[in-house]
Amino acid sequence: MSSIKVLGIDLGKSSFHVIGRDYSDNQVIRKKFSRSALIHYLHQLSPCTIAFEACGGAHWLGRQCESMGHKVKLIPPQYVKPFVKSNKNDFIDADAICEASTRPNMRFVSVKSEQAQIISAIHKARHGYIKDRTACMSRIGALLLEFGVALPTGHSVMKQLFSWLAQQRQPLPPLLMQELVELHEHYLLLNANIEKQDKKLKQLVEGDPVAQLLKTIPGIGDMTASLCVANISSATDFKNGRNMAAWLGLVPAQYSTGGKPKLLGISKRGNKELRTLFIHAARAVMSRPEKTGKIYEEWLMNLRATKPFNVATVALANKLARIAWAVMKTKQAFSDKALAPGLQ
Repeated sequence: MSSIKVLGIDLGKSSFHVIGRDYSDNQVIRKKFSRSALIHYLHQLSPCTIAFEACGGAHWLGRQCESMGHKVKLIPPQYVKPFVKSNKNDFIDADAICEASTRPNMRFVSVKSEQAQIISAIHKARHGYIKDRTACMSRIGALLLEFGVALPTGHSVMKQLFSWLAQQRQPLPPLLMQELVELHEHYLLLNANIEKQDKKLKQLVEGDPVAQLLKTIPGIGDMTASLCVANISSATDFKNGRNMAAWLGLVPAQYSTGGKPKLLGISKRGNKELRTLFIHAARAVMSRPEKTGKIYEEWLMNLRATKPFNVATVALANKLARIAWAVMKTKQAFSDKALAPGLQ
């Protein structure tokens, strides 16, 4: 075991397939472990490089490996796929992970802290409540439409559903009203759950220094700051702010061939939730240019004058992402200096 240089692990729920290579790049171990057996094996293993894909459970295992003295390399799954040889199975995947981890230009993901994963879990639960609430509202509207009542969209009417129905003076069957009462109670419960998640995130942001620095950027609030902390383990994962904006999908997709460059719409790759929040942050700035947008001055004015509103919004979201990277990298609050030429 002492001769192992790199250990590639194909992660699963209860089974883990392991390929180990020595310093001559020869395969010296090929085993399948259960979760408990893998942890025991890694405890006995001399410090080496352990590589696996950045997927479910990867960050927890990464922290376990680091506590044992190993060096952890998390690889995005899309960068492992080109190294899969022949047909696909778990051992071939583990061997591909081994191969990918030794490439000099490979990109890796930093291991998330436990705090960052907790914030991410709160965001995921909140997102689930929001989806359930939207489904509940649609269900109420569809039931009423079956009885000739067109319910306006939005929360203002939904919160006062029965007062609004009384104003319509259209009789509805008692059994239908009973169903609506139960659905409306579920809607109100989901609202309360979302508010609880918001309070949790606000408390965590208040205790996180990086999140507080991010909130100094105009347009960025608790939601965006907390999700940045949860999903960006380290600003050093990106060479510069543009790389982070590209990871968020806020740059044009490229399809060039034959020496002819061709740029399309934004790529929309990477973290969808974080990209959405950055665009919402840009919309908040664009809606009040005399206050929140004042810091951008002539650049934002020219952008609004020459580009469609949505194009200008995405361009501003791109700039906000670059500034967020600079703030996380330097650990300094936002200032006019953050709008240096490199971030323009």
